[in-house]
Amino acid sequence: MGAQLRVYKRRIRSVTATKKITKAMEMIAASRIVKAQRQVAASTPYATELTRAVTAVATGSTTKHPLTTEAETPGRAAILLITSDRGLAGGYSSNAIKAAERLTERLRGEGKEVVTYVIGRKGVAYYGFRERKIEDSWTGFTDSPTYEDAKRAAAPLIEAVTQETAAGGVDELHIVYTEFVSMMTQNPVDNRMLPLSLDATKEEGGKGEILPLFDFEPSAEDVLDALLPRYVESRIYNALLQAAASEHAARRRAMKSATDNAGELIKTLSRLANAARQAEITQEISEIVGGASALADATAGSDK
Repeated sequence: MGAQLRVYKRRIRSVTATKKITKAMEMIAASRIVKAQRQVAASTPYATELTRAVTAVATGSTTKHPLTTEAETPGRAAILLITSDRGLAGGYSSNAIKAAERLTERLRGEGKEVVTYVIGRKGVAYYGFRERKIEDSWTGFTDSPTYEDAKRAAAPLIEAVTQETAAGGVDELHIVYTEFVSMMTQNPVDNRMLPLSLDATKEEGGKGEILPLFDFEPSAEDVLDALLPRYVESRIYNALLQAAASEHAARRRAMKSATDNAGELIKTLSRLANAARQAEITQEISEIVGGASALADATAGSDK
């Protein structure tokens, strides 16, 4: 019994230490969500207005451009997957990876070759473990991204979009990330960034209103060339911020669940330890009573 009691006490100490760690991580994640939400709220209007501007330019011109013109027979598509650098966030990264896998299967079913770009160590590890090719990857900033990080990720994607398919370019650009809805809800989504779907961008950027007509100087193509990198960068930056807020919310929820489970486990182990201690005390009392009774019987026998 004594050995069993020591085992319970050792496990209680271990779980208590783990509970302190998970509680601290929960509080850190909760404090970072507020900042991430503010960044999302600050970046979304810019991305929305830029999308609206691109829509206006594309609607007012007939120029064939990678930003707005779909290939007659698209053969290659690029996917940018955003995951996390760290774990302990529940199913955050795995859900985004599953969404990317579903998108990959759909594009391949349409006869397109898929080129994968990955942000976050979890996504890199997933593809590396399965020995699947990654065109390019970036790590180390998923929990606190900056616009410079978005520009670094956008550069090779813009280059691939502007190149001919035969030279290694792509006809389509898709992005997979986790959209922050609320503290309790984060949804993995996949969006096609390029070429733009004008009907969708009208609803997203301008809510269906009639767009003004523009005269372009020097030309519509030059304007679209200038807008292309800014559009891609802003969309990636907004997706990174959405993903960061989702990651913090998922980690806070996972750490709260772990803290609650640790508390329940401590209660269970404490009850078992109390039962083991009570059994040990009962056994000791029984041994004392048995010894006293045997001693009394021996004394009575000697008196006779």
